[in-house]
Amino acid sequence: MHVKNYKLTLDKNFCVSCQICNLACPKEAITINKKLIDNEKTGKNIIDINLEKCNFCGICDIICPFGAIKLSKNGENSISVLEKNSFPQLIRNIEINTQCCPKECDECKDACPLSLISISKINYAGKIVTDIKNMSISERERVKIEINIKKEYCPTCRVCEFKCAPGVIKVKKIIEGKIVINQKNCPKGCKKCVDACPIPEAIFLSKDSKKVHVNELFCVYCGACKVVCPVENALLLKRTKMYHTLTRSGAWNKALERLTSRVDAVKEFKAKGSLKAKEMVSRKVAFDEVIR
Repeated sequence: MHVKNYKLTLDKNFCVSCQICNLACPKEAITINKKLIDNEKTGKNIIDINLEKCNFCGICDIICPFGAIKLSKNGENSISVLEKNSFPQLIRNIEINTQCCPKECDECKDACPLSLISISKINYAGKIVTDIKNMSISERERVKIEINIKKEYCPTCRVCEFKCAPGVIKVKKIIEGKIVINQKNCPKGCKKCVDACPIPEAIFLSKDSKKVHVNELFCVYCGACKVVCPVENALLLKRTKMYHTLTRSGAWNKALERLTSRVDAVKEFKAKGSLKAKEMVSRKVAFDEVIR
């Protein structure tokens, strides 16, 4: 008898207690316990995983934009829904061009709110350079820069792209959406959403009005802010699109509807239908040309 040993791990160092895994789970095995506070300073809620309900499908592992949940089977990261192409994988499209990177700059490393970027500067002899400022111009020119990003944990906030020199890093967001702060309902001085947000540049408290404001340029639409907001309709968040690999999956259709909305999910289904129709027409035209 072959025994399969499944292990589901939640890394609280990366978990921001958002809504993504909770909404995507087909067995409703993941809940957010608002009564238990994981950290008084950040106001994070504890994520509960009911292993009695869990069927170890791995959807939570796939869908988490922060890479906080990992599923292993017999010690290996093996996810059956990916292997069977019954659920898509999130696409983290991050391009790095070190040729545009100033040799003395570490801006992207310092800017990353999750500390996911490391920079290596290597001289012509293959040794790591620690003090490039005191090098001669000719020595600097021979220095090779390597920028490494832990992509599996990156929610694609784009902070590094805008803080770094132009053209060095290009990031496409995994999730598109809309977030609005209803200033009439937002309590003055309340900063629970600010504390819960994993991207400090996305939500901030105005120094003048003491009201919460949003910079959607850096928002990843995870929903951590919405979970902790104490006032109904003070914070409105909507996901409209998710960037993922192609798949034909009923499980994904249901998950997408919960993560976005029925309207936005239908838009994607129609777009897929149009794409499939175009492919069939192209194949027919190609076949006709061969016959001729």
